Amino acid sequence: MVTEIELKAHIRSSEELKRKLSQKAEYLYAFEKKDEYWYNDESTLLPSGLRIRDEKRIFPDGREESLTLATYKNKEVRDNIEINDEREFNVAPIVAFEEFLRRIGLKPGRSKQKRGWAFLKDSITAELVEVKDLGWFIELEIVTQDRNEGAFAQGKKRLLELLSDLGITEEAIESRFYSEMLNKKYGV
Repeated sequence: MVTEIELKAHIRSSEELKRKLSQKAEYLYAFEKKDEYWYNDESTLLPSGLRIRDEKRIFPDGREESLTLATYKNKEVRDNIEINDEREFNVAPIVAFEEFLRRIGLKPGRSKQKRGWAFLKDSITAELVEVKDLGWFIELEIVTQDRNEGAFAQGKKRLLELLSDLGITEEAIESRFYSEMLNKKYGV
């Protein structure tokens, strides 16, 4: 199991930030992601839900890649930084996997759509992302095998340094999950 140490922050200008990222980091690919969360009636089987993601990536050389991933996580927010223990795997064919989910009592719930660009800077993945109905964000993420306090402190420090280097203040950090923001927006 991997641990993600990540933050997301509201941004003012996606074009300006894309330009900065292009100068400071390695461009990886453009992407479109459609996430659908699956739950049981009591929401106890998987408290944060099981996410099915359809993702399309377009690389600088024009090559395209499509993925369908199933993900479940244990999520925590500490000092505005997310710490997620994540398990993720490819699913194919998706129709058969969704039928399996229905047979074990899960139902599709909320969904979200994201599009943007991914960059890499000193083993930090930076995604400039537009979340449909919420606006533009920067997501910074470090993936580690360690879940100890030292790894968290070091990861947080590195994320905040990159955020500052990009000209974004800590006040712009959003500690809520996208699902919480979407639920609030739609009164769910």
